[in-house]
Amino acid sequence: MTTKEPADIRLRVLSLGAGVQSTTLALMAAHGEIGPMPDCAIFADTRWEPQAVYEHLAWLKSPNVLPFPVHIVSAGNLRADLLAGARGKRWASIPAFTRNVTPAGTELPVYDEDENGDLVVVGARILKTERVGVGMIRRQCTGDYKIVPIRRKVRELLGIAGRRSPATPVAEQWIGISLDEVLRMKPSFEAWQVNRWPLIERRMTRHDCLRWLKRNGYPRPPRSSCIGCPFHSDDHWRHMRDHDPDSWADAVWVDRNIRTGFRKIRGELYLHRSAVPLDKADLTTDADRGQLDLWPNECEGLCGV
Repeated sequence: MTTKEPADIRLRVLSLGAGVQSTTLALMAAHGEIGPMPDCAIFADTRWEPQAVYEHLAWLKSPNVLPFPVHIVSAGNLRADLLAGARGKRWASIPAFTRNVTPAGTELPVYDEDENGDLVVVGARILKTERVGVGMIRRQCTGDYKIVPIRRKVRELLGIAGRRSPATPVAEQWIGISLDEVLRMKPSFEAWQVNRWPLIERRMTRHDCLRWLKRNGYPRPPRSSCIGCPFHSDDHWRHMRDHDPDSWADAVWVDRNIRTGFRKIRGELYLHRSAVPLDKADLTTDADRGQLDLWPNECEGLCGV
């Protein structure tokens, strides 16, 4: 929550992902339950959201729903750029999973420390069985396709685009993170902007958001995040497969076409954390039990809300 006096803030912006939390936040502001009223909302379009998200966004932008404008910004088509990356072109990497196979019979070096504590090769050994390693590449997509275009729009609205940034906060960004996702809270890295999390201020969870929407007669928002986001849990992949066949077919096709070709990437790339083709991944059992939830580490909490 910002500690600045309201007079210091010239612009209040709601970061709209068109999911459950940010939709609830926007509508609660419209009802006057959270204030001061935002000056606008901004939706950063990666152009790879499910169709239901775009339909829900169109409803939010329709007359008599929100009393403030919704700006749509975009840094390009993440899906197209991902596929271009598989052809060796420059791309903003997604947190995809890599699969590296070391064949049986490979000679591997054996290391030890010398008298100075440095590692040195002291011999070799033969790998008896095949070794498979699964890793994750670094994430640039949230920054390039969410944070940067929103920041540019905010600076444009403030009239400081291309100018030196103010030394103190003049903008307040509302982010729809709920109490059950408190680990996703990240402070603003810009001196001229502060982040605010009104749902956490009100101790509201995602379930509380759903209850508020139902109580006020609003439709349940769709799941909001890029169709092929590798952060999806097995539950999310199953839901997509069973309830959104178009998105599922697209994710499977993209997954199949991103195996190799990326600059400086060793091994094959996959969208599913098991590093197997998405349509072959085991989603039929309760694979989420004990599964690491990657969403709390999502950069600045701007995706999937």
